[in-house]
Amino acid sequence: MTAGALAPAERRVVVREALSVGIATGAYGISFGALGVASGLDVWQTCALSLLMFTGGSQFAFIGIVSAGLHAAPAAIAASSLLGLRNGLYALELTQLLGVRGVRRVAAAHVTIDESTAVAIAQEDVRASRLGFWLTGLSVFTLWNLTTLVGALAGNALGDPKAWGLDAAASAAFTALLWPRLKNRDAVAIAVVAAVVAVVLAPNTAPGVPVIVAALAAFIAWRGPRRAGPATAPLLPQSETSEAEHRGREQQP
Repeated sequence: MTAGALAPAERRVVVREALSVGIATGAYGISFGALGVASGLDVWQTCALSLLMFTGGSQFAFIGIVSAGLHAAPAAIAASSLLGLRNGLYALELTQLLGVRGVRRVAAAHVTIDESTAVAIAQEDVRASRLGFWLTGLSVFTLWNLTTLVGALAGNALGDPKAWGLDAAASAAFTALLWPRLKNRDAVAIAVVAAVVAVVLAPNTAPGVPVIVAALAAFIAWRGPRRAGPATAPLLPQSETSEAEHRGREQQP
């Protein structure tokens, strides 16, 4: 389908997928709001981070490091920038797909996140991709900000959220965001390498350093050489390979 409106059944599928992702992801905002006030921010500062920064994992990394003190600000900026860099890569994938201009381009950039990108590129039809992108991005944005406010107010009412163990919410939520992406052995191996590096460095380095070094280690592991078999000629489709072997036998004396 390349012209006209989406069929009602196809539209319902996209809407259901986008809203389910939006609700599931938006719920994490409660943890972020509670952790924001636990780290020393007030309710409005915490909400401003969700409203203006809106990058999920980068937000958790930012307040997790800033809570260690102002001396960790450079590390916080570096870690959040590394995590947010992927959004720029998503934009390269979505620019032609969305075809937005002007103010809508700014809005699209703000809601270009893991979830909106995933739903968009999963569709086979351009119009379905655009609907999925906008509906997912806006639903996550709306719910994330609402639940951030709820979590911040709840955490503020508790007095000292750290006494309730909410200082561990960042690690738990960040792991929950990461876990569904570990779908193959390479991804698991890279995650293990990064985790080991972070655990080894954490006791003896300044806050933020383990995050940055672990990210670099993960990048190196990702870009490293893949396991390969013995050097062979370029692979051909099975039919072409069989034909080549047949010709070779015919040429033998």
